[in-house]
Amino acid sequence: MARSILTLGQVRIRSGSATRDQAMREAADILEAAGAVTSAYYDAMQQREQTVSTYMGNELAIPHGTNETKDAILDSALSVVRYDGGVDWDGEPVTFVIGIAGRGDEHLEILSQIAILFSDEDDVARLKSLDTPEELYEALAAVNEQ
Repeated sequence: MARSILTLGQVRIRSGSATRDQAMREAADILEAAGAVTSAYYDAMQQREQTVSTYMGNELAIPHGTNETKDAILDSALSVVRYDGGVDWDGEPVTFVIGIAGRGDEHLEILSQIAILFSDEDDVARLKSLDTPEELYEALAAVNEQ
């Protein structure tokens, strides 16, 4: 049985905006609440961001830790937060912040699935138009089928 890396409780919609660090903190907090990471994971995300931006284009950022901080990861999981007011991600406009924790090499498979979901502008527009976390979760639940 495939376990869920994304649950409804890990999907949120915020009407306002956030700073990059606030968005990363929320992503880390959701992953920690899900039992996927330790409290050290936020710092791991910060380290990664200092090395290379996790902005992916199409209003998407996917903060995650560095390879050196794998010990902060307990299980694979995702967090999804849509900021309708936007996030200034080092000068890039971001609406979706998807936090990723991946055991072993699982994050690569998860990353590729997320990248596919957000590669089409029409798909991104549809994800932005959904009204509830439930609808957003349903639209992204395919990531659980790996």
